[in-house]
Amino acid sequence: MDEGEIAGLRSRIEQIQPVRAVGRVRSVDGTVIWVRGLAHVACIGDRLRLFRGGDTLDGEVLRIRDDLVAMLPDEGAEGVSQGDRVAVLGAPTLAPSDSWIGRVIDPYGQPLDDMPLNPGPQRRPFRASPPPAARRRGLGARLPTGLSAFDTLLPIVRGQRVGLFAGSGVGKSRLLASLARGMAADVVVLALVGERGREVHDFVHTVLGEDGMARSVVVAATSDRSPLERRRCPLAAMTIAEHFRDHGRHVLFLADSITRFAEAHREVAVAAGEMPALRGFPPSTAHQIMRLAERAGPGLPGKGDITGVFSVLVAGSDMEEPIADILRGVLDGHIVLSREISERGRFPAIDVLRSVSRSLPEAATEEENAVLLQARHLLGAYARSETMIRAGLYREGEDPVLDQAIRAWPELDAFVGEGSAAGIDAAFNRLRLILRRSGVKPPAAPPQRMSRGR
Repeated sequence: MDEGEIAGLRSRIEQIQPVRAVGRVRSVDGTVIWVRGLAHVACIGDRLRLFRGGDTLDGEVLRIRDDLVAMLPDEGAEGVSQGDRVAVLGAPTLAPSDSWIGRVIDPYGQPLDDMPLNPGPQRRPFRASPPPAARRRGLGARLPTGLSAFDTLLPIVRGQRVGLFAGSGVGKSRLLASLARGMAADVVVLALVGERGREVHDFVHTVLGEDGMARSVVVAATSDRSPLERRRCPLAAMTIAEHFRDHGRHVLFLADSITRFAEAHREVAVAAGEMPALRGFPPSTAHQIMRLAERAGPGLPGKGDITGVFSVLVAGSDMEEPIADILRGVLDGHIVLSREISERGRFPAIDVLRSVSRSLPEAATEEENAVLLQARHLLGAYARSETMIRAGLYREGEDPVLDQAIRAWPELDAFVGEGSAAGIDAAFNRLRLILRRSGVKPPAAPPQRMSRGR
């Protein structure tokens, strides 16, 4: 037995509680179970275990009132009766370990791949504070992603937090898997919230594959799990990411999706007595999302960083719906996937004109920024006149810029969907060639690459 296994075993032993406070069920009110006798020992957020016959039912403390504790169970309350015993398990924690890489686990640190999982020596709370704002480093160097669009037009730098906004079935999960496989990082931590069980299996074994899993930890809470477990899924994934960050690693954190996280929080908050406000979401939703996002980003000096990609399901491409609006305001950029683009067969279906990376202009050289501006200018010119062009109402020669845009558009559109295995410089060279073919005068010769420093 090596030192890691010994430390994990010691951690398990330390968690054993020979004596636990026990209360009794007083009443069941809908989905909430009221327990008497624990108000003096239980805290909000503590885990509880109810003993019903020969079975057990776990849950969480939602409210404390007088001598009563409100417990929200992980499953239905069928079979619960007055007088059933309820024990306090304490505040939930996680003990991540390097041995978790390549594994699929649930939000409570239990394995989902039918193999034993050893905890690490240090237990961490699910709701940790982000690094102090005044001591955090700035954003780091530009990251190769394996995708031309992100290597040029929409760069991602180390420690950046970006949102991925898309409707269902537009290719969001496949784009996240491409980033998990191709983006430069030491460890990848994925939170799959509310996915169907079949999709989790396909994502892990088919979409992500062996190469992607070789450096990944997947935390999954499928759609049939309780709102408590689904809400805890991205919190658990972020806790695991912070473990690797504090050991000096660069972590890529991927969450799919924040919308389902918010929906799970809504179910829990309403059960706790909070009233809906933002189109059915309780006021605490914004704080929950912002606190989760703030835990990602650059670390302290001597530590690693967490580069975060947070996906949002937007119904009908409504970028003003509450969750999208909240998240867009706290991130360092947003990527919009278009259903119209996906329907004509271009993947990833990135709408470049509606997407923004706030790492620019610092993440690129002056010449590279000029190339990006030219490409966006041509894409914008074509988009504004697309209806007229397709209707045959435009004649060549009427607008020199639009002529260039029409010549460049097929290659530019294909470029956004291309892979970029050769790296950032090769992707920029390809973009320069497309502009040159369309008749755009290229900027001055590129100087030595100036990547964003630490």
